[in-house]
Amino acid sequence: MKDKVMHPLVELTIARIKESVREPEMLFWVFVFPILLAVALGIAFRESSADTFRIAVEESTGSKGVMKLLLPSEDIEPVMLTSEEAEEQLRKGKIDLIIGIDQIYNVRQEGDALTALVFTYDETRSNSMAARMTGQDAIERGLGRKDIVSIRDNRVETPGSRYIDFLIPGLIGMNLMGSGMWGVGFALVLARTRKLLKRLAATPMRRSHYFLGFMLSRMLFLIPEVAILVVLGRIIFNVRVSGSALDLVIVSILGSMTFAGLGMLVAARSRTIEGASGWMNFIMMPMYILSGCFFSYERFPEFSFPFIRALPLTALNDALRAVINDGRPLYAIWLELSVMSVWLILSVVVSLKIFRWQ
Repeated sequence: MKDKVMHPLVELTIARIKESVREPEMLFWVFVFPILLAVALGIAFRESSADTFRIAVEESTGSKGVMKLLLPSEDIEPVMLTSEEAEEQLRKGKIDLIIGIDQIYNVRQEGDALTALVFTYDETRSNSMAARMTGQDAIERGLGRKDIVSIRDNRVETPGSRYIDFLIPGLIGMNLMGSGMWGVGFALVLARTRKLLKRLAATPMRRSHYFLGFMLSRMLFLIPEVAILVVLGRIIFNVRVSGSALDLVIVSILGSMTFAGLGMLVAARSRTIEGASGWMNFIMMPMYILSGCFFSYERFPEFSFPFIRALPLTALNDALRAVINDGRPLYAIWLELSVMSVWLILSVVVSLKIFRWQ
């Protein structure tokens, strides 16, 4: 008795389903990763949602009275900082608004002098604009009537203190990670699938030379890759590089080499493009969220900071912002450079150990 023959379309569909189920990378990417992504974003904005704003009150005479007015509001997370600390945290996106003391009046609220206030914020950030309105409302409600305290707006326009100044280094770091991992890892896996690595295995070439050739080739594209974003940021948004251009190049080279090493590690054993793509996305996507590309990683719980700062993209972004926005020299960012160096060395060493030509 002959077996029943199904329609070719049905056979092909079943075959494709079996191929997909046998790919653990695909199963992870389709079913597990979206859950992890949702959990990570949920944690990041759990304590600082769109309706909760971090507002810094500058330490000075009268600041305690302002803090008392802000504390009852459930929409505000107030913190008292020095002027320098507040400006730095606003620049880094850690707070949404700074309330400064402009002038002391002879009006008293529970023993504290009330003041004329200065609201410092970045009007290009929606959170800052909303925080400005929420802060004013909380102060007026606390006083029991409006217009008892004068409020003056200080809109931040100085380069280095805006959200775009926070964003551009994050975009550079994200681009270096993507091009480093995909440019090296994808090329290696493609060569394996085309049986090119099998032929190279018969030559006296060392693995280290083969890897080094890939990493050095990345340098050809590195300078224009970074320069385009820096120049466009300067022309369109007036984003200035406060630090040394040489320091920026060194940080970018180290970051690019680090992610090229990670790309090699992913491709060292991957047999298919689909498998390598799954692993690369598994490595990169969490860093897109955790490493401060678009918003400060300090939105996450404090206990997670050591883990986040140990990620290579976090170290690269922090180093880029230190050079571009703060003008810091290399010795001042030794920790970030050390983190990237450790990732580079470990990924290259492990890649050389587990790499296979076939």
